[in-house]
Amino acid sequence: MPDVRVGVVNAPAVSDELTAELVDGIRGELEALFPDVKWAFHVLENGLVEPPAEDSEIVAAARQLLLARGWDFVVVLTDLPLRVARRPEVAHASPMHGVAVLSIPALGTFVVRRRLRDAVLSLVGALLGEDRRRGADGLGDAALRRISSRLSELGSDVDDQGQALRYTTRVVTGHLQLLFGMVRANRPWQLAARLSRALTAATAAGVFALVTPDIWSLAVALGWQRLAVVTLCSVVAIGVTLIVGAGLWEHVVAPRARQQIVLFNIATTATVVIGVAVFYAALFVLSLVAGLLLVVPSRFAEAIAHPVAFVHYVDVAWLTASLATVGGALGAGLESDEAVRRAAYTYRTSRATEHGDG
Repeated sequence: MPDVRVGVVNAPAVSDELTAELVDGIRGELEALFPDVKWAFHVLENGLVEPPAEDSEIVAAARQLLLARGWDFVVVLTDLPLRVARRPEVAHASPMHGVAVLSIPALGTFVVRRRLRDAVLSLVGALLGEDRRRGADGLGDAALRRISSRLSELGSDVDDQGQALRYTTRVVTGHLQLLFGMVRANRPWQLAARLSRALTAATAAGVFALVTPDIWSLAVALGWQRLAVVTLCSVVAIGVTLIVGAGLWEHVVAPRARQQIVLFNIATTATVVIGVAVFYAALFVLSLVAGLLLVVPSRFAEAIAHPVAFVHYVDVAWLTASLATVGGALGAGLESDEAVRRAAYTYRTSRATEHGDG
């Protein structure tokens, strides 16, 4: 029987009695839904961060605690009021991190215990890849089977020698759908738009390239092979800057956490690669349009010493996009770690109404 370890971290201001009652209640329901899984709850009193703090700071601190304790996922009960876009945030779950955060004050004043229990069950469902808000009757057999399979994988320890091949197979097959879901939830195509400094630096570099005749000559002279190499280097530069610079890459702390960390790193890399690829494609299209509008054919022909064709504008746009991407990498290096994490990871959130919950 797989043993799934769930960490429940409650702030010092949260009643121990409330936490104990919560754990007993959700353990009973989860055991009824998944009788083949042994649920092990570990309650820890820890504020995690010093107020004032943002939700992403709590997620980062909880993630480190999860890895250090060898938990499969963690639910944080905080007494801090959280806000998103000027609205009170009740809770959010980040399946990619295996972390859920619930703000106790946002639950209101009345029937707090019931609301807390329902909210935590919903968060656990979100961490497992299903929307638990529909209730047990709404999950369906297929959803229950998917969650049971996921729980079995979470609860299975990986042997360093005897199960190495089995572990590789799980990552490729059993976690493939989960991986796609994690990357899709992060909306990597919006990565560049969330990084203002990277975007500004890329724009500046692109404008400089388009108005420089030497860049026109170089673009035409390089040929597609060298242009492809420049593209690859620029994409790698901004990708490494984002992942390494912001500390997005995690290292294995304990053998039990290996699968989660490998999956996390793969999802992080895929998110950044897709985001950078979309960023590069957008820069290329914009550079091509701007080049056709701004680069005068007669001046262009004078710079390259032969008649101008459309393919030459493509070469200029290609090199411009690569240089702009390098500029974006420099700008990304100036972004705060917090800004990069917010750009790379999207948290599934639940917010209170404007009138509150209580």
